[in-house]
Amino acid sequence: MRKLLIYLKDYRKESILGPLFKLLEASFELLVPIVIKSIVDTGIGQANKVYIVKMCLLLVLLGVVGMISSITAQYFAAKAAVGFATKLRRALFKHIGQLSYTEIDTLGTSSMITRMTSDMNQVQSGVNLTLRLLLRSPFIVFGSMIMAFTVDTHAAFTFVVAVPALFAVVFAIMIASIPLYKKVQQRLDKVLNSTRENLTGVRVIRAFGLEEKEIAEFDKRNEELTATQKFVGGISALMNPLTYVIINLAIIWLIYIGAFRVSTGLLTQGAVLALYNYMSQILVELIKFANLIISITKAFASANRISAVFDIKSSLVEKDVMPEKLHTEYAVEFRNVGLRYKNAQDESLTNINFSVRHGEVVGIIGGTGSGKSSLVNLIPRFYDATYGEVLVNGINVKDYPLIVLRDKIGIVPQKAVLFKGSIRDNMRWGKKDATDEEIMEAITIAQAGEIVAQKKEGLDFIIEQGGKNLSGGQRQRFTIARALVKKPEILILDDSASALDFATDAALRKALREMPGKHTIFIVSQRTSSIQHADIILVLDDGQIVGMGKHEELLEKCDVYREIYDSQFKKEAK
Repeated sequence: MRKLLIYLKDYRKESILGPLFKLLEASFELLVPIVIKSIVDTGIGQANKVYIVKMCLLLVLLGVVGMISSITAQYFAAKAAVGFATKLRRALFKHIGQLSYTEIDTLGTSSMITRMTSDMNQVQSGVNLTLRLLLRSPFIVFGSMIMAFTVDTHAAFTFVVAVPALFAVVFAIMIASIPLYKKVQQRLDKVLNSTRENLTGVRVIRAFGLEEKEIAEFDKRNEELTATQKFVGGISALMNPLTYVIINLAIIWLIYIGAFRVSTGLLTQGAVLALYNYMSQILVELIKFANLIISITKAFASANRISAVFDIKSSLVEKDVMPEKLHTEYAVEFRNVGLRYKNAQDESLTNINFSVRHGEVVGIIGGTGSGKSSLVNLIPRFYDATYGEVLVNGINVKDYPLIVLRDKIGIVPQKAVLFKGSIRDNMRWGKKDATDEEIMEAITIAQAGEIVAQKKEGLDFIIEQGGKNLSGGQRQRFTIARALVKKPEILILDDSASALDFATDAALRKALREMPGKHTIFIVSQRTSSIQHADIILVLDDGQIVGMGKHEELLEKCDVYREIYDSQFKKEAK
């Protein structure tokens, strides 16, 4: 939590004024029992109506000034808490965006969503309550105890026994609850993950008739969360009854002692009433304080989870200075490259060696899990090679500033992801200042021109979140167009034409070859038809290159490639 407080530094004024106004309100509240004591002893005792009216007006004044102070404190506390959460959320989002794929894979999507939403709300609420009540409640408790000594020293010793006992209960419950609330958030991660998987994979679940199984799995995780919440809730629930018992025992003892002292003339009736009011104030404040401690405990658990994300540093060490340009005939080179994912036992890529000249088209093919996506992900440095070197324009990718490296590369991932907004907005992800002419040029190359022409809004047509109002093939064509808008030196199509029919796929490859400029293109595909005209074809099997060359060469020399080709083109038994 301490690490996160740096995001509160811009709200120092609010963080000081909020508690100060709360203490001002509390000060007025501490004066109320003294005024009531005066009304009882002087006004009622001496039948002085004028004095009673004057004191009642003073009570109203204390109430009005206290209310104004409280509203002002609420304003400053809310402003500080919301501003703090906004800065923290922005910083967390930026930090997650800077993590490599390795760290993102380790954290998990559901966990990151929980930390950005549920945990962040808990921390914001905790800061707000802390600024308003953390000083106020102890101030009232100890203030009431001190004021009780000004009323009657002998009776006030009851407070000296009750208050430490109350604080012992509060802190014992707090210490027991903190680790349990952390476990609650972890269980919430699992529920969120199950929910996310079911919502995104609902069609697959229904296709296989696994609704009952998924419901049972969700119920299991939900019950685990509920059981943990009930357990920690049971411990937290002890707060109120235990504090009530201690306070009420103290009040009984106070009235008992007060009765004897009033009967002997050592104490006035107004003084007993004041002492009772001070004890009641302590009761009310400790109930507030107990609830505050529960909220702070949750906030601390959530803050530690957020802080844990900040503690994760990207495994990609980035260079700030761009190395000198080299004149080389090769756009991309892999020199004895190997890749092992974090926590994986086996290598995903082993001893990868090849070179690609500027303007060449490279086809990459292989069975599922052969390492095709892993290979192309090393070029933009989404992952770092475990050993060996990946070079772009003769320079190791590790020596590039990431923004410079990735500006050279256009990537179309396997999953076609579009964002809610117009077609124009989606296309400008590739180039912020792209003109409509540049966008339409890229869309035409990507074979999506007819889609735009069919929409009466044209480039202003609104794409729903994830492109839900488009077909799979339309989404793929628009994601290809988005990459083409920036006119990259290196274009990577990671199995991004799988939803296209053969005619559209062929037209797309032809348009890519005819693009002006020397663009180096990597085409990852399961179809041999998509890559058979490539300048170089890499055949992968179990993370190794088992064949390299042109289509005709590989048909003769590479068994893996020939098997893939035959499975797709060889006619059935004659």
